[in-house]
Amino acid sequence: MMSDLSEEEKAVKQEQERLERGRLLFTRPAEFLLGVVALKHLPPADRVEVSFAGRSNVGKSSLLNALVGQKKLARTSNTPGRTQEVNFFALESKDEDGLYLSDLPGYGYAKVSRSLVKEWTKLLKSYLRGRPNLRRAFVLVDSRHGIKDSDRDIMKMMNECAVSYQIILTKVDKLKKTEQEKVLAETKAEIAKNVAAHPDIIVTSAVKGQGLAELRAAIADLVYGN
Repeated sequence: MMSDLSEEEKAVKQEQERLERGRLLFTRPAEFLLGVVALKHLPPADRVEVSFAGRSNVGKSSLLNALVGQKKLARTSNTPGRTQEVNFFALESKDEDGLYLSDLPGYGYAKVSRSLVKEWTKLLKSYLRGRPNLRRAFVLVDSRHGIKDSDRDIMKMMNECAVSYQIILTKVDKLKKTEQEKVLAETKAEIAKNVAAHPDIIVTSAVKGQGLAELRAAIADLVYGN
């Protein structure tokens, strides 16, 4: 019985249940739905949606593939700026509401033309402001480099658009423990200044699988409620 447990034991049990709920959510089949370059082509806003944003080559596609347990759902590339549209993936279920994952264009790469950056920015702002079912944006930051000016630009945009966002530190397997702690502390200090930022940071490695259970649970919280 839950009432017979100590507060600490209750907290542990609740977290285990939360992680399991996230795991079960991502046992659903995931598939590529469509890529859009204009708002008129967006899928219907009929289910919870979360988006993933990050600098080019931050490891976004690798993380998405690891998240859903598929190697080739999101295309990975060594060429920065390959994702030039908003790509949508759907997790379907016969018994429950579905879930959309949206992969936003990579940003912060100098060799992308200014005109293309302008078009991407226009699309992103329109998407962020006009997507009523978007529950949270996950902003991926390379843990080896920390938050850069281009990340600050997208965070500012989300603040202005009143979109709740959460930082995900990627590629932590490439850092020593002390380096991980340093970048985590620096990131926490910086996001404290941003009104739309979620206070919890998720530390991940797509290669090692670190943080994936926590990310799945965070998304399940948005789908089902805490």
